[in-house]
Amino acid sequence: MNFDEFIKSISKIKNIELPAETSHFKMVPPLRQQLLKTQRKGIENAKRAGVLALFFPDIRRQTNFVLILRKTYNGVHSAQIGFPGGKMEKQDQNLKDAALRETFEEIGVPVPAIEIIRELSSVYIPPSNFYVSPFLGITHQTPVFTKQEDEVETVIEVPLHHFMEDTVLITKKVETSYSMDVEVPAFYLNNYVVWGATAMMLSEIKDLIRQVV
Repeated sequence: MNFDEFIKSISKIKNIELPAETSHFKMVPPLRQQLLKTQRKGIENAKRAGVLALFFPDIRRQTNFVLILRKTYNGVHSAQIGFPGGKMEKQDQNLKDAALRETFEEIGVPVPAIEIIRELSSVYIPPSNFYVSPFLGITHQTPVFTKQEDEVETVIEVPLHHFMEDTVLITKKVETSYSMDVEVPAFYLNNYVVWGATAMMLSEIKDLIRQVV
């Protein structure tokens, strides 16, 4: 989709009721619903983080959004696909500030260049005990991405038309934090498998976009 057309449509999302769990549960791995029910206390005491689903025009003015492949490290999110973002720091006034700051640090998009459309439904991540608030944002210029070398392995630019295709929905056998080799629902985007919390957030974004374009 042409980015100028996308901007006109995406503004309507501000007035739409968020589908939240209706969208999230489409991409929930087996046992996760049961796991969440037993971890309500964990959600109450979870650390908070903000991430950004950033849409932008490519050089042909076609709409894309950005994901990142995280570096391999000794942690639960090692080598996983996600949105740029991270936990709140002392300098952040709120979760939106955290998402914007981390986006600049991780992929080099300046904060003043980003317009936040709205906050989306939060997702709890049991393995790391984070309650993550995603924000939907746009930047009007084609970004020159500069990855944070110690945290980001690859910046992934996903065309909107590719994301909206039904064929990107797959099931994939993965190793989760609570079970070995489980079949999970996932998105297959730019030859990367995206599952878990990021897939849940993407599911809500996809359902919202379908309502306005």
